[in-house]
Amino acid sequence: MNLVTGATGHIGNGLVRSLVAKGERVRALILPGEDTTCLDGLPVELVHGDVLKVDTLPRAFEGVRYVYHLAGMISILPGRDSRMERVNVLGTQNVVSAALQANVCRLIYTSSIHAINRAPHGRVIDEHTPFDPVNAISSYDRSKAIASLAVQAAVCEGLDVVLVCPTGVIGPYDYRLSEMGRLILDCIDRKPQLYVDGAYDFVDVRDVADGLALACERGKTGQSYILSGEQISVRSILQSVLEITGERFSMLRIPIGVARFFAVFTPLYYRLRRLRPRITSYSLETLVSNSRISHERAANELGYQPRPLGESLADTVHWLRQNRHLLVSPARGA
Repeated sequence: MNLVTGATGHIGNGLVRSLVAKGERVRALILPGEDTTCLDGLPVELVHGDVLKVDTLPRAFEGVRYVYHLAGMISILPGRDSRMERVNVLGTQNVVSAALQANVCRLIYTSSIHAINRAPHGRVIDEHTPFDPVNAISSYDRSKAIASLAVQAAVCEGLDVVLVCPTGVIGPYDYRLSEMGRLILDCIDRKPQLYVDGAYDFVDVRDVADGLALACERGKTGQSYILSGEQISVRSILQSVLEITGERFSMLRIPIGVARFFAVFTPLYYRLRRLRPRITSYSLETLVSNSRISHERAANELGYQPRPLGESLADTVHWLRQNRHLLVSPARGA
């Protein structure tokens, strides 16, 4: 039996689909009242629980051999987010404790490339770059770094753990509309797009799901594996989507200095309008940061092979067009 926490997220439901397709038995830990549209029709056992409520975990862990821990919160807003820190850090510690008590065979933890120290331009980022909670530029980065170190420390307590660090995730099954999914949907709807000169590494959600399964099967205890894809500029993404969709939409480049100025005020706007943020100081710094990221270790040790990003973009456009009626609204989403 495989337990997946965070099973309704983008990576989570992609992983569930991948495991089910391989004939694996899957149990999903679901928050009470959580929208499970993305799991409809899949032969998955749903168990209600909360990583912050320890007493709800033993039932979910009963009879489980492998735990994929993906439950977490993401935010690109500045400032401290105490709930996100609790979910990402304390929630992970609770999952580790439950896994130890249940004597599971292996815990596979989905960390993040943002938990790793931001290396300067000119240097390739790989697994030799440490998890860094001290120099993190946001609460999210810091919380994921602290949680990752806690997972690695659990090896000393006798828990077999492997960590994976995906880069920017893109692809189908994006029921809750990630930032990239929302961008692509806006392009499909021919909404004008503002962008800055910048690039990042993006990877297909299906390749991340395969990488998680490979980490479970072949990963070395205590080791972390970067699951990256392909570095691409924002303009190239927009141009590719334009060519795939055939829809015409305007694109306007904003100088990075101007974008940084307005990013000082956008968090207040997003909070007042209760909108999910897009342009913040964090997102801008990510786009201009070093994104030369290597997945050589995952390729050599796990057999990880991400697909071309052009294929991912085309499949994402197709999926969004076919499934937009199933998308979870921001009010009900993650």
